[in-house]
Amino acid sequence: MYAFQRPFREFPGVEYEKFPLPRDFRDAGEWTFGRLMYPPVGRSYGGFEMQGNWTEGGSNWTMDYPRSDRHLSQAIRRLTRVHARSVEQTINLDDHDQFDWPFLYGVEVGHWNLTDAQAKQLREFLLRGGFFMCDDFHGQIEWDVFIESMARVFPDKPIVDIPNGDPIFHTVYDLDDRYQVPGALFLETHQTYEKGNTGKVPHWRGIYDDHGRLMVAICHNMDLGDSWEHADDPQYPEKYSALGIRIALNYVVYSMSH
Repeated sequence: MYAFQRPFREFPGVEYEKFPLPRDFRDAGEWTFGRLMYPPVGRSYGGFEMQGNWTEGGSNWTMDYPRSDRHLSQAIRRLTRVHARSVEQTINLDDHDQFDWPFLYGVEVGHWNLTDAQAKQLREFLLRGGFFMCDDFHGQIEWDVFIESMARVFPDKPIVDIPNGDPIFHTVYDLDDRYQVPGALFLETHQTYEKGNTGKVPHWRGIYDDHGRLMVAICHNMDLGDSWEHADDPQYPEKYSALGIRIALNYVVYSMSH
């Protein structure tokens, strides 16, 4: 099946360009970090959207990319028996190639704007057994933007809080005692939250399929991507990277076993 998969490709990111490639980047693995490409909401929203063609990088979906992706893949290699590929795979739903990469991650989904066709493709991917994790969006406004697209993916399925007893919090690590994981902005503000009062409380939410499998894991009011990205930064507190990586490892192993 490898012959039918789209080849690895790099794009310019918001924060990084020409990030060093691992020596083994051409080697296949049994798990690959799939990064969702998506069109952003209009430039007028929040004054933060990137200009240009989102399919060529430099857009919201490239936040933390590729440093966080590769750090997480390295952590999975070290802390589990899963052989992770050392580099990420960028996935455009318009190309219909998401079915080759069953773990999909979306960053800054408070800025996404899926088309109806993309929402349909994401729905089919998830109902076929795919897993979608989204992260790094904060406050009520970004939640509302997220919901506008997510409701078109699953208009018939509710978003619920994931109970502490759910297997996803106990596949590798027991994660009953979770706390808010901030982004690198914490180093300037010394606050763990963003976007005012509505960003203060972290939420681990999800969408289940008809058989009780969690297929969408929603990390709201936290920035796990930054915790992976800055895991090697001595200024970023270790306890946040420790929890961020543990959450991701649990999600990855859950996605491969449920």
